[in-house]
Amino acid sequence: MEILEIAQIIQREGGRLYLVGGAIRDKLLERNNEDEDYCVVGLTKEKFIKLFPQAKTRGKDFEVFDLENHEFALARTEKKVGVGHKEFKIQTNQEISIEQDLARRDITINSMAQDVLTKQIIDPYGGQADLKERVIRATSKAFVEDPLRAYRVARFAAEFGFEVEENTLQLMEQLKSELSHLSKERVFVEFRKALATNQPSIFFETLRKANLLEIHFQEIQDLIGALQPVEYHPEGDSYNHTMIVLDKATQLTKDVVIRFCALVHDLGKGVTPKSMYPHHYGHDEKGGEVVKKLGHRLKLPNVWIQCGKTAAREHMRGGIFSKMTVNKKVSFIERVAKSRLGLEGLAIVVMADRCSTREVKEEEITFAKIGKKCLEEVNGDVIKAKYPDIEARQFANKLHQERCIWLKHIDK
Repeated sequence: MEILEIAQIIQREGGRLYLVGGAIRDKLLERNNEDEDYCVVGLTKEKFIKLFPQAKTRGKDFEVFDLENHEFALARTEKKVGVGHKEFKIQTNQEISIEQDLARRDITINSMAQDVLTKQIIDPYGGQADLKERVIRATSKAFVEDPLRAYRVARFAAEFGFEVEENTLQLMEQLKSELSHLSKERVFVEFRKALATNQPSIFFETLRKANLLEIHFQEIQDLIGALQPVEYHPEGDSYNHTMIVLDKATQLTKDVVIRFCALVHDLGKGVTPKSMYPHHYGHDEKGGEVVKKLGHRLKLPNVWIQCGKTAAREHMRGGIFSKMTVNKKVSFIERVAKSRLGLEGLAIVVMADRCSTREVKEEEITFAKIGKKCLEEVNGDVIKAKYPDIEARQFANKLHQERCIWLKHIDK
């Protein structure tokens, strides 16, 4: 059954069917969006089920219907009755208009609908104008009823590269006391989506402007004002540096875990005593524990935490690889290769880090290529063949020695 046929059946029973939400926004932006949601106006739940008995019902507090691989919901209104983003009293009836349904949505560019039959755009809150102006604006003061919207706005700003207008930033700040009530899982979903955008720094900068960064991202907040040597970091403090590195890593990889590693590589600078500024001696060693603290608070996947710790602890060595002794080079290669991040992942972080002040060519970051070749050409089989009688307790040491010999030859 096609959507048009469904709309015609609904019309014959006195209702209307509308395409709603992000699908309209993305159509107007000429972006691909296969996730189309529909709103039914003028029908009761019982009538809808009678018309479409094949529809599968799901949802406890508010029922939605899966039909022909699309989601259908009855027009509804909401009233906040508690703390958090789930405590709402939801009302549905056949008298609720599409305009009333759109009023409960978060931002104007998500508060539009299109009549399936007439193709008319329903835009009571100025979403089309805000799309043209590249502005994110709260649909109404009801925005403050759901704390998750603060993170959604920051993520949408990063996704579309839009500015968040001042009144909306103020409404976001009003949600500060409720953000801690959000589940870590929901925060992680928005965080992960933000890292997947083309400019994730906008997510953090939007939260900073709304004075919300400290709630779940205190370690990023701590980088603000953490001064650095101007001769090496003309871009400013550790926060500015981190945002530049994050966006550069985003240009280099689509892997959100590696992007996360770029975000956290310098977190150790946030715990440097101010008396040491502008230097941050030992920030790489301190950084691993700071990453762990952030990761546990947000309940990040263990692989994220492990990779982030490696990035924090090893990025400085990766940057000075060419100046290290052969023995230290091999130890570094062996250590990083065994990590969850790996040599190639760390190389992306190091390149992004170095690109914060100047454009760095890929060939300048050599440790991943050299390390991979070293590990391939001098492996366990080589040692077994060369030293058939070697004792097990001597094996690792001999393997390391042979790799040092190999690398010393390469360095000549």
